[in-house]
Amino acid sequence: MTITDPKTDLRRCLQDAREAVLWKLDGLPERDIRRPLTPTGTNLLGLVKHLAGVELLYLGWVFDRHYGEPVAWFRPDLGPAGLEPNTDHWATAEEPRSQILDTYRAAWKHADATAEELPLDAVGHVPWWSGPDAAPSLYRVLIHMIAETERHAGHADIVRELIDGAVGHRPGAERMPARDDTWWSRYRERVAEAAEQN
Repeated sequence: MTITDPKTDLRRCLQDAREAVLWKLDGLPERDIRRPLTPTGTNLLGLVKHLAGVELLYLGWVFDRHYGEPVAWFRPDLGPAGLEPNTDHWATAEEPRSQILDTYRAAWKHADATAEELPLDAVGHVPWWSGPDAAPSLYRVLIHMIAETERHAGHADIVRELIDGAVGHRPGAERMPARDDTWWSRYRERVAEAAEQN
């Protein structure tokens, strides 16, 4: 087993989660990546849009490393009352998929530059975190970003399955039991029956 340095491991985990999120949009038409599939409006393109802002925030702004291009839905300078709530969780009709995906990839590069250039013990400032957590290290922020991205990758898994039944971590590595539709239908029936018995 090859042992790498912690920063390399953290960055690899973050990149793996980023790519899993983007894969969930592959092959889908505009309507499907934009339409809300939960009562709170969760949608695939909105998850990507949100994560782009989160990358710019935690691995940029928090370390006083500001992104050079304007991003309409990313305005930490305005404070909590600045933008309409959830502006970053959905795409308007005027925001093309390509713009949001390009912004997310540009946010990766900006975030990766922060992770590359700063030591793991570099201290940032997160005013909405309390106490000693308000001055997290880069190490702590990278862990937070992995957790945040994986959390939304899980949301994307469910939304994509609701759209067209596609499941798994990524093409060729689905990490799902290799069973046919009949098996999955029976499995789901067993799960439902068990739930009704309680």
